[in-house]
Amino acid sequence: MKLSGLVIAFSFSTMVFAQGAPVVNAANAQGNETVQERLDRLERLLAGRSQGQGEMLEQLGRLQRELSELRGASEEHAHQLEQILQRQRDIYQELDRLSQQIRQSAETPVATLPNTNVSFSENESENEAYDRAVALVLQERQYERAIPQFQAFLENYPGSSYTNNAHYWLGQLFYAQENYTEAKKHFSTVVRDFPDSNKRADCLLKLGMIAAAENNSSEAQRYFNQVRSEYADSTEAEMAGRQLENL
Repeated sequence: MKLSGLVIAFSFSTMVFAQGAPVVNAANAQGNETVQERLDRLERLLAGRSQGQGEMLEQLGRLQRELSELRGASEEHAHQLEQILQRQRDIYQELDRLSQQIRQSAETPVATLPNTNVSFSENESENEAYDRAVALVLQERQYERAIPQFQAFLENYPGSSYTNNAHYWLGQLFYAQENYTEAKKHFSTVVRDFPDSNKRADCLLKLGMIAAAENNSSEAQRYFNQVRSEYADSTEAEMAGRQLENL
């Protein structure tokens, strides 16, 4: 009985104490802030928000830089692809010219050869030397080895009827290596010394493309316009027109 009475008395006193205890909430705590404390709290909130915005701007700038780099890489790859396709077209055009020359040599009498743009030599060793150099390009694709072969041919047979062709091939091989100084030398030789060459239009076109690659737009435009003026209905003139649009 005494124990029960003590439990009841303790429970009652606990309830009274809980009812009389003050309640402090966030609203009251905020209301008790001084003006300076409120200003300090707002400044901290603004500082945190500004820092977050700064980080977002920095991240946005980084993403924009990465996008610009990707665009630059894409444009460079497109340019390289265009160069590869151009080289393939050059080879196909030369194959077509060679096949036409072969057909003409089979169908045209020797006496009428001087009236055509295709010249042939009666010197067997000269023919073999030239054919060997051409085979390194078209059949074996040994471009590095073909260069000294054509150079040796020009040295050994300076008055050959294949001289303009040898200069043309050297120009193409150096152009493929992006050795524009040597390529210009051989293409210019064909343009200057062989006005009747069936490769002169392509040499002018290549000289224009080299000038464009070297950022010499005025010279490139001059060569492209010369191709269109002197070889108006040719494939080279059509290609020169496309090159002019890209300048």
